Amino acid sequence: MASSKNRDQIIKLLANKSVSKYKVFDNTLEVFESIKTILKELSVEVKAELKAQNHDIPIEYKEKGTYEVEFKVAGDLLLFNMHTNVFEFPKAHAVMQTGYVKEDVLRSYCGNISIYNFLADSFKFNRLNDVGYLIGRIFVNNENHYLVEGKRQLGFLFNDFTNQIITKEALKNIIDASLQYAIEFDLLVPSFDEVKLVSVQEMNQITSTVSLKTGKRLGFTYEAGKIKIK
Repeated sequence: MASSKNRDQIIKLLANKSVSKYKVFDNTLEVFESIKTILKELSVEVKAELKAQNHDIPIEYKEKGTYEVEFKVAGDLLLFNMHTNVFEFPKAHAVMQTGYVKEDVLRSYCGNISIYNFLADSFKFNRLNDVGYLIGRIFVNNENHYLVEGKRQLGFLFNDFTNQIITKEALKNIIDASLQYAIEFDLLVPSFDEVKLVSVQEMNQITSTVSLKTGKRLGFTYEAGKIKIK
Protein backbone atom coordinates (compact mmCIF):
# COMPACT_ATOMS: atom_id res chain seq x y z
CA MET A 1 0.00 0.00 0.00
CA ALA A 2 2.78 2.39 1.01
CA SER A 3 4.76 1.44 -2.09
CA SER A 4 1.77 2.23 -4.27
CA LYS A 5 1.42 5.68 -2.69
CA ASN A 6 5.13 6.37 -3.23
CA ARG A 7 4.81 5.30 -6.87
CA ASP A 8 1.83 7.62 -7.30
CA GLN A 9 3.83 10.48 -5.81
CA ILE A 10 6.73 9.80 -8.19
CA ILE A 11 4.37 9.78 -11.18
CA LYS A 12 2.81 13.03 -9.97
CA LEU A 13 6.21 14.71 -9.65
CA LEU A 14 7.26 13.54 -13.09
CA ALA A 15 3.98 14.68 -14.64
CA ASN A 16 4.24 18.12 -13.07
CA LYS A 17 7.70 19.28 -12.03
CA SER A 18 9.74 17.31 -14.57
CA VAL A 19 7.46 18.17 -17.49
CA SER A 20 7.60 21.82 -16.44
CA LYS A 21 11.41 21.72 -16.31
CA TYR A 22 11.60 20.26 -19.81
CA LYS A 23 9.37 23.10 -20.99
CA VAL A 24 11.71 25.60 -19.30
CA PHE A 25 14.70 24.07 -21.09
CA ASP A 26 12.94 24.18 -24.47
CA ASN A 27 11.92 27.82 -23.92
CA THR A 28 15.43 28.82 -22.87
CA LEU A 29 17.01 27.08 -25.84
CA GLU A 30 14.58 28.85 -28.15
CA VAL A 31 15.54 32.17 -26.56
CA PHE A 32 19.23 31.33 -26.99
CA GLU A 33 18.69 30.57 -30.67
CA SER A 34 16.98 33.95 -31.01
CA ILE A 35 19.99 35.59 -29.37
CA LYS A 36 22.24 33.95 -31.97
CA THR A 37 20.05 35.27 -34.79
CA ILE A 38 19.99 38.78 -33.34
CA LEU A 39 23.78 38.83 -32.88
CA LYS A 40 24.31 37.65 -36.48
CA GLU A 41 22.04 40.40 -37.77
CA LEU A 42 23.67 42.95 -35.48
CA SER A 43 27.18 42.11 -36.69
CA VAL A 44 26.13 42.73 -40.31
CA GLU A 45 24.29 45.97 -39.48
CA VAL A 46 27.06 47.44 -37.30
CA LYS A 47 29.76 46.54 -39.84
CA ALA A 48 27.79 48.27 -42.60
CA GLU A 49 27.18 51.40 -40.54
CA LEU A 50 30.82 51.67 -39.48
CA LYS A 51 32.01 51.09 -43.04
CA ALA A 52 29.72 53.86 -44.25
CA GLN A 53 31.50 56.17 -41.79
CA ASN A 54 34.94 54.92 -42.92
CA HIS A 55 35.65 53.24 -39.59
CA ASP A 56 37.57 49.98 -39.61
CA ILE A 57 36.54 48.42 -36.29
CA PRO A 58 36.53 44.63 -35.89
CA ILE A 59 33.10 43.09 -35.40
CA GLU A 60 32.96 39.31 -35.19
CA TYR A 61 30.27 36.74 -34.42
CA LYS A 62 31.36 33.21 -33.54
CA GLU A 63 29.41 30.17 -32.37
CA LYS A 64 31.41 28.05 -29.92
CA GLY A 65 28.80 25.31 -29.77
CA THR A 66 25.13 24.79 -29.14
CA TYR A 67 25.18 26.63 -25.83
CA GLU A 68 27.89 29.27 -26.27
CA VAL A 69 28.42 32.18 -28.62
CA GLU A 70 30.91 35.07 -28.78
CA PHE A 71 30.34 38.57 -30.07
CA LYS A 72 33.47 40.67 -30.51
CA VAL A 73 33.24 44.42 -30.96
CA ALA A 74 36.46 46.48 -31.02
CA GLY A 75 38.48 45.45 -27.94
CA ASP A 76 35.56 43.82 -26.14
CA LEU A 77 34.18 40.33 -26.30
CA LEU A 78 30.74 39.38 -25.03
CA LEU A 79 30.28 35.71 -24.32
CA PHE A 80 26.72 34.36 -24.10
CA ASN A 81 26.42 31.01 -22.34
CA MET A 82 23.28 28.95 -21.80
CA HIS A 83 23.33 26.60 -18.82
CA THR A 84 21.82 23.20 -19.62
CA ASN A 85 20.22 22.81 -16.19
CA VAL A 86 17.08 24.40 -14.75
CA PHE A 87 17.18 26.39 -11.52
CA GLU A 88 14.74 27.56 -8.86
CA PHE A 89 15.11 30.96 -7.21
CA PRO A 90 16.07 30.93 -3.50
CA LYS A 91 13.16 31.26 -1.11
CA ALA A 92 14.31 34.74 -0.05
CA HIS A 93 14.45 36.05 -3.63
CA ALA A 94 11.96 38.79 -4.53
CA VAL A 95 10.54 36.62 -7.32
CA MET A 96 9.36 34.07 -4.74
CA GLN A 97 7.33 36.75 -2.96
CA THR A 98 5.25 37.67 -6.02
CA GLY A 99 1.64 36.61 -6.36
CA TYR A 100 2.51 35.24 -9.79
CA VAL A 101 4.85 32.60 -8.30
CA LYS A 102 2.83 31.98 -5.14
CA GLU A 103 -0.10 31.06 -7.37
CA ASP A 104 2.01 28.36 -9.06
CA VAL A 105 5.44 27.55 -7.66
CA LEU A 106 6.43 25.81 -10.92
CA ARG A 107 6.72 29.30 -12.42
CA SER A 108 9.81 29.86 -10.27
CA TYR A 109 11.85 27.29 -12.22
CA CYS A 110 14.00 29.02 -14.83
CA GLY A 111 16.65 28.45 -17.43
CA ASN A 112 19.72 30.65 -17.24
CA ILE A 113 21.64 32.49 -19.99
CA SER A 114 24.72 34.32 -18.70
CA ILE A 115 26.45 37.25 -20.40
CA TYR A 116 30.18 37.75 -19.72
CA ASN A 117 32.46 40.60 -20.77
CA PHE A 118 36.09 39.81 -21.56
CA LEU A 119 38.90 41.68 -23.27
CA ALA A 120 39.13 40.41 -26.85
CA ASP A 121 42.92 40.18 -26.54
CA SER A 122 42.55 37.71 -23.66
CA PHE A 123 41.35 35.10 -26.17
CA LYS A 124 43.45 36.34 -29.09
CA PHE A 125 46.71 35.90 -27.17
CA ASN A 126 45.52 32.95 -25.07
CA ARG A 127 46.05 34.82 -21.79
CA LEU A 128 44.63 32.08 -19.62
CA ASN A 129 44.84 34.04 -16.36
CA ASP A 130 42.84 37.03 -17.62
CA VAL A 131 39.52 37.62 -15.96
CA GLY A 132 36.08 38.48 -17.28
CA TYR A 133 32.96 39.89 -15.69
CA LEU A 134 29.47 38.50 -15.46
CA ILE A 135 27.39 41.52 -16.51
CA GLY A 136 23.97 39.93 -16.85
CA ARG A 137 21.85 36.81 -16.35
CA ILE A 138 18.64 36.14 -18.26
CA PHE A 139 16.12 33.85 -16.55
CA VAL A 140 13.25 32.27 -18.54
CA ASN A 141 10.43 30.16 -17.09
CA ASN A 142 7.91 27.66 -18.46
CA GLU A 143 5.55 30.45 -19.56
CA ASN A 144 8.28 32.52 -21.24
CA HIS A 145 8.22 35.10 -18.47
CA TYR A 146 11.71 36.47 -17.95
CA LEU A 147 13.92 38.41 -15.58
CA VAL A 148 17.37 39.94 -16.03
CA GLU A 149 19.83 40.45 -13.21
CA GLY A 150 22.83 42.57 -14.08
CA LYS A 151 24.82 45.77 -14.18
CA ARG A 152 23.37 49.25 -14.69
CA GLN A 153 20.38 49.20 -17.07
CA LEU A 154 20.39 45.40 -17.11
CA GLY A 155 19.61 45.45 -13.40
CA PHE A 156 16.48 47.60 -13.44
CA LEU A 157 14.96 47.69 -16.94
CA PHE A 158 14.03 44.02 -17.14
CA ASN A 159 12.95 42.98 -13.64
CA ASP A 160 9.16 42.67 -13.88
CA PHE A 161 9.04 38.88 -13.82
CA THR A 162 5.27 38.79 -13.29
CA ASN A 163 4.39 40.69 -16.46
CA GLN A 164 7.38 40.44 -18.80
CA ILE A 165 7.12 37.99 -21.70
CA ILE A 166 10.32 37.35 -23.64
CA THR A 167 10.21 38.65 -27.23
CA LYS A 168 12.74 39.33 -29.97
CA GLU A 169 12.40 43.05 -29.27
CA ALA A 170 13.12 42.49 -25.57
CA LEU A 171 16.20 40.44 -26.45
CA LYS A 172 17.45 43.21 -28.75
CA ASN A 173 17.13 45.69 -25.88
CA ILE A 174 19.00 43.35 -23.52
CA ILE A 175 21.82 42.85 -26.04
CA ASP A 176 22.05 46.59 -26.75
CA ALA A 177 22.27 47.34 -23.02
CA SER A 178 24.96 44.66 -22.61
CA LEU A 179 27.04 46.06 -25.46
CA GLN A 180 26.71 49.61 -24.20
CA TYR A 181 27.82 48.57 -20.73
CA ALA A 182 30.81 46.60 -22.06
CA ILE A 183 32.00 49.44 -24.32
CA GLU A 184 31.69 52.04 -21.54
CA PHE A 185 33.37 49.76 -18.96
CA ASP A 186 37.05 50.67 -19.39
CA LEU A 187 40.36 49.06 -18.52
CA LEU A 188 42.12 51.28 -16.00
CA VAL A 189 45.88 51.76 -15.59
CA PRO A 190 47.24 50.78 -12.15
CA SER A 191 49.05 53.56 -10.29
CA PHE A 192 52.79 53.87 -10.95
CA ASP A 193 53.76 53.34 -7.31
CA GLU A 194 51.90 50.04 -7.21
CA VAL A 195 53.99 48.49 -9.99
CA LYS A 196 57.33 50.32 -9.82
CA LEU A 197 59.23 47.35 -8.34
CA VAL A 198 59.54 44.12 -10.27
CA SER A 199 61.92 41.17 -10.03
CA VAL A 200 63.52 39.35 -12.97
CA GLN A 201 61.30 36.34 -12.32
CA GLU A 202 58.18 38.52 -12.32
CA MET A 203 59.28 40.25 -15.51
CA ASN A 204 59.71 36.89 -17.22
CA GLN A 205 56.22 35.94 -16.10
CA ILE A 206 54.75 39.19 -17.45
CA THR A 207 56.27 38.71 -20.90
CA SER A 208 55.02 35.11 -21.18
CA THR A 209 51.53 36.44 -22.20
CA VAL A 210 49.64 33.94 -20.05
CA SER A 211 50.82 34.86 -16.55
CA LEU A 212 49.64 38.41 -15.87
CA LYS A 213 45.96 38.76 -15.12
CA THR A 214 44.28 41.52 -17.08
CA GLY A 215 40.71 42.66 -16.64
CA LYS A 216 38.68 45.82 -16.78
CA ARG A 217 39.14 48.18 -13.82
CA LEU A 218 41.68 45.85 -12.30
CA GLY A 219 44.94 47.15 -10.89
CA PHE A 220 47.73 44.90 -9.68
CA THR A 221 50.59 44.98 -7.15
CA TYR A 222 53.45 42.63 -6.47
CA GLU A 223 53.52 41.18 -2.99
CA ALA A 224 55.72 38.41 -1.57
CA GLY A 225 56.67 37.28 -5.05
CA LYS A 226 53.08 36.96 -6.21
CA ILE A 227 50.83 39.02 -8.42
CA LYS A 228 48.03 40.46 -6.31
CA ILE A 229 44.89 41.48 -8.19
CA LYS A 230 42.71 44.19 -6.67
